[in-house]
This record gives sequence, structure tokens and C-alpha cells, in this order.
Amino acid sequence: MAELDVRGMICPLPVLRARKALAAMAPGDLLRVYCTDPAAAADFPAYCQAANHTLMEAVRQELDHGPELIFLIRRGD
Repeated sequence: MAELDVRGMICPLPVLRARKALAAMAPGDLLRVYCTDPAAAADFPAYCQAANHTLMEAVRQELDHGPELIFLIRRGD
């Protein structure tokens, strides 16, 4: 499983970085993305649906410095 840390980046950079990482992966591979941009809660599900990837998990954690979003994406064909 690959991991991508895009904490501190704002829209559209988290999705663009994830798209680049997924393009370099084989179908079926997993990517875990760590993000702090609140807009990502809507952006990642929409991106996965449009790009034919599967959003396996979306978790929101409340930390001292604000929310952290963690996405687990399975690369599509």
C-alpha cells in the first residue's frame, strides 16, 4: 500500500497529487491519503467516482490543530 501525505495543501492540490500517484500504480493497488483540507471530504468521493477508482474508506479525525481526513483508495482499471 502506498501512502500520500498532502496535509496543509488546499484544493485542488490534494486530488491532483492523488491522481498523479494513482496513475503510477497498477490496477487494484491501494493508496492511503492523509489530508487536512475540509473540501477534500467532497472532492475525493467525486474524483474516485469520475475516475473509476473505489473509495474504500473515508475517516475524519478531530485533532488539536483541526480535522484530518484519511482516504483509502483502490485504483481502478
